Amino acid sequence: MTPRVAIVVRTKDRADLLGRAVRSITAQTLDDWEAVIVNDGGDPAPVDALIAALPEADRARVRAIHSETSRGRWVSANAGVLGTSAPLLVLHDDDDTWHPEFLERAATYLDENPDRGGVVSRIEIVWETLEDDRLVPVRREVFQPHLPAPTLADTLLFNRYVPIGFVYRRALHEELGLYDDRLPVVGDWEFNLRVLARGALEYLSDDPYAYWHQRTGADGSAGNSVISSRGEHEKHDALIRDRALREYVDENGLGLVLYLTKFIDRRFVDVENGIRDEVRREVGRFNVVARGYDKLRRRLAR
Repeated sequence: MTPRVAIVVRTKDRADLLGRAVRSITAQTLDDWEAVIVNDGGDPAPVDALIAALPEADRARVRAIHSETSRGRWVSANAGVLGTSAPLLVLHDDDDTWHPEFLERAATYLDENPDRGGVVSRIEIVWETLEDDRLVPVRREVFQPHLPAPTLADTLLFNRYVPIGFVYRRALHEELGLYDDRLPVVGDWEFNLRVLARGALEYLSDDPYAYWHQRTGADGSAGNSVISSRGEHEKHDALIRDRALREYVDENGLGLVLYLTKFIDRRFVDVENGIRDEVRREVGRFNVVARGYDKLRRRLAR
């Protein structure tokens, strides 16, 4: 019988974090799931040992795909997508966690809303630090709490939801293609843009059911790609935008983008000049007051 939700976990040499992620999965109130752990060139022994130590019912639903060499996070994501069969999909990074009711609530929403391609949970960022070989939460904050919905307009600027909070229909890959595995980073943002361009999404609830763990100052295997690979994110963000711009120009020509480039630059110059003029006026007023104060002080001193 085909399970209801497929969970793809990408990992490499982070056994402790992976153990926490698997506990997050096995604690779900919805038990109709399958999980594949895609080991991207790391030591296979700890992954196999972790699976072997699971209770029998969970062990039967979890398996591993081992790669001898590291092929990258989006090649790994696609391997997990292609290696599962459930109609609903979600990527669970090996350092993130879920509320126990996350999958059940997301699957119920999608059953009740067949027109939606997926659903996004509000996401809570969990800032944590390593103390005596233990990860200790230091503070929590909701990611993008001001947004009423995950929209294409907002996501054009930067990614508004991360994989841990997005449950979607496998049919989206049949329609839109797999993750762009040429990208070392920001493959989720690029896929989210394609998803949002085809139709609207909603938040599952005002409460966060997905937890995005961040570790400032951590590097190596313990680092977060958003923090430790910031330069790569900026580079590939720019390359994606440039590719989309070329596609637009190929179809529509340079006219509009040439006009908008100059128009926006001119508006920034106007704003900058306005600020400078206002500063000059305020400095002038200050100088007048200062001179008047000096005159009064000299008279009083006579």
